[in-house]
Amino acid sequence: MPHPLVTAAELAALLDAEAPPIVLDVRWRLDAPDGRAAFEQGHVPSAQYVSLDDDLAAHGAPTDGRHPLPAPDVFAETVRRWGVSEGDTVVVYDDWLTYGAARAWWMLTDAGIPARVLDGGLAAWRDAGLPLEPGPGTPRAPGTVTVASGLLPQLDIDEAAALPGTGILLDVRAPERYRGDTEPIDPRAGHIPGAINSPTVDSNAADGRFLPPEELRARFVSAGARADEAVGVYCGSGVSASHAALALTLAGFTPALYVGSWSQWANHPDRPAAVGARP
Repeated sequence: MPHPLVTAAELAALLDAEAPPIVLDVRWRLDAPDGRAAFEQGHVPSAQYVSLDDDLAAHGAPTDGRHPLPAPDVFAETVRRWGVSEGDTVVVYDDWLTYGAARAWWMLTDAGIPARVLDGGLAAWRDAGLPLEPGPGTPRAPGTVTVASGLLPQLDIDEAAALPGTGILLDVRAPERYRGDTEPIDPRAGHIPGAINSPTVDSNAADGRFLPPEELRARFVSAGARADEAVGVYCGSGVSASHAALALTLAGFTPALYVGSWSQWANHPDRPAAVGARP
């Protein structure tokens, strides 16, 4: 697999190459989950719009969480609809903290598709003085890639519950949600017992790019991550936890993603909820 990150200048050069990457625009944020209108105002040339809620998640019961993974065969059809064939590399980006793009990166990597993230997102592209293309985008001819599944470590709800006893489970939400001071989305407040709070937003520099690998590693080591122990991550619904999984990967760890995250856990009344600043 290629290095997970690509700079704006590198992407511009790749787009001018003989075999350019497929570019996916994953505009998504909690207060604006449908980013198509923003995409049509201006996007990286050749990019296709990706709906996180429709293309990168299934629509299941509340007990599955808010963003469960689509079935492997459904995601395979989606990837081929994007025009991906064998040998293609996909570059993903967004315009909000790299959360949506990281979700796409994780899913593509889990499916065996070479994928990279535009470091700093659309802002980095603009800051480099590179052009934007308006309009709905141009669909590609269907691709023929063979799609795998399950290549990256995952945790189910029972494995997430057990992990604090053998490794480290990171809750990467904002501290006030971890403590249970507030819960604006899910039915219960608090965190998984034994989980340690390490907000994923702290993995970004002020310009939105990821911190250097050595700084990321120092962050996670200070939180309790160890090279010889399993590391799991969760968030509210498995989106910003994908960002944390990317940051951990850049730092040299092999993280396991609990896709269901708090939105699944909170919908199981039999699962205990811890509150306060302590695990």
